[in-house]
Amino acid sequence: MGEPTEIQQAGARRADQAHGGGSGARQAPSGGPDGATRAVRSRTAALRDRVRDQRRSPARPRIWFELALIGISYWLYSIVRNAVPEQAATAQKHARWIWDLEQNLGVAVERSVNHAVDGVGWLITGMNYYYATLHFVITIGVLVWLYRSHPGRYVAARTVLFVTTGIALVGFYFFPLAPPRLMTDGGFIDTVKAHGTWGSMASGPAAHVSNQYAAMPSMHIGWSMWCGLAIFFLARRTWVRVLGLMYPLATLVVIISTANHFWMDAVGGEICLTVGFLAARWIYQEWVYKLPRVPARETAEEPITVPEQWSEPAVGSGRR
Repeated sequence: MGEPTEIQQAGARRADQAHGGGSGARQAPSGGPDGATRAVRSRTAALRDRVRDQRRSPARPRIWFELALIGISYWLYSIVRNAVPEQAATAQKHARWIWDLEQNLGVAVERSVNHAVDGVGWLITGMNYYYATLHFVITIGVLVWLYRSHPGRYVAARTVLFVTTGIALVGFYFFPLAPPRLMTDGGFIDTVKAHGTWGSMASGPAAHVSNQYAAMPSMHIGWSMWCGLAIFFLARRTWVRVLGLMYPLATLVVIISTANHFWMDAVGGEICLTVGFLAARWIYQEWVYKLPRVPARETAEEPITVPEQWSEPAVGSGRR
């Protein structure tokens, strides 16, 4: 029964080829573009999937690239910040406007705190050094900690910091502001100058290479809150998490006691940080601290080990 059927099918195929042999050749070219289209679509889909996976689980960059990126970024930040024209008259006008606004709101406590803390020599000296150093030391320390212990969250967290700082540069340019210590007839004490604190860019000879009117928003608050939130959400020990929350609070006390910022500058720093977190949420489709601790790519590259005897079943059975 099977052989006649096969013979008939073969004859039918030969007849088709004899009467319309060119049909196969005509169909072949149409298959070429379809295949190319499918290949392009395949590559596009693969690229889209790769970008999506990268956004949901960003890979940790190479250490040399990251060091270069941070170094160049801070260099550019310093150039742009210090290149902003020091509009003294406008900065004084803005300072008076903020001071009057705080007085109307009943929160103008900066001068009272400044004078009270200035009366305790060791305390205000310590705050001067705190303001000049920890702003950089703690931020760099948290970046290193995230890079090593939370590689899957590092890129997103660094993005928050970059966006926050970038927005601050816009504020420095369009809203020059004299800090309280430089405010005309403000009655504030420049604690760095009064107590001869070294190493600060706020007063003394170093003040001539730093934009003294880049006070709004306060990046001391923006960066310290960024550090504090990272420590609070990601640290394991409770006391470390508590210290993380205390750090931006202590920074707030310091910037007011040293008369380097108004309350409103701190509010501006928090607004910039909020925009930074929202931007990272949009880019990576997840909140920074909810991203996987280890990138998916690094997890996939881990070798899978099995007991040695599992790899020799065939040899054993052959010998038997």
